[in-house]
Amino acid sequence: MGAYAFFARFYDSLTKNVAYTSRAEYLCRVLEHWQHEPGLTLDLACGTGTLTIELAKRGLDIYGIDGSMDMLSEAQRKAADEGLSLLFLCQQMQRLDLYGTVDTVFCVLDSINHLITEKDVQKAFDRVSLFMNPGGLFVFDVNTPYKHREILGDHTFVYDTENVFCVWQNTLEPKTDRVRISLDFFEREGEVYHRSSEHFSERAYELTALQEMLQKAGLEPLAVYGDMTLEPPTEDCQRAVFVARKPIHAEGLPE
Repeated sequence: MGAYAFFARFYDSLTKNVAYTSRAEYLCRVLEHWQHEPGLTLDLACGTGTLTIELAKRGLDIYGIDGSMDMLSEAQRKAADEGLSLLFLCQQMQRLDLYGTVDTVFCVLDSINHLITEKDVQKAFDRVSLFMNPGGLFVFDVNTPYKHREILGDHTFVYDTENVFCVWQNTLEPKTDRVRISLDFFEREGEVYHRSSEHFSERAYELTALQEMLQKAGLEPLAVYGDMTLEPPTEDCQRAVFVARKPIHAEGLPE
């Protein structure tokens, strides 16, 4: 079974608190603030495609990529239910391989944190830069070190939804701000509960380190915002939003 197979089945019911409509509007506001026409847009690490669909409804020419086939199956089903014909491809962020270039890349809801080495983050940024047209914008967000240390930490969260009972357990590695995550799902069928589990890690990076990696990838950091704002992040900010641009003079795909 592929990565996030069980999580994909329950992801939407466990993330109902995510305001996808507001987040789509916010991303469009960021583009407007930088006077950037979205053009061909990639939703990188799109998960079950809810945000991809919301952006498509707003007229963006967009497609999605995720490393989990199970997540993408959910995304395709939801797009079909909305009457949308959207392309979804299964690829890892650090191995991104597009058919051509794009004008905008979104990568949100902490997807970069799933890359737990600086080497993989750099590879992902390099691939985004490689397939981005000069003048293109890369907008992504990350959980901050503050959130990993103070909010997620060595904590346990319990979710009781109509579809599943979930126990979310975190173990923090303080030296790396890496959180090991264990999810146990209990799905009811009659009088019996079926248990399934998922295990993965997320890592937080210092914001300055991410800016340096963007520059190394040939991308110009334009701004870092607090979540859902156009203001700088505060010390206790839990999510930071980055905006980076591919310089106009940058070359496209190598021969």
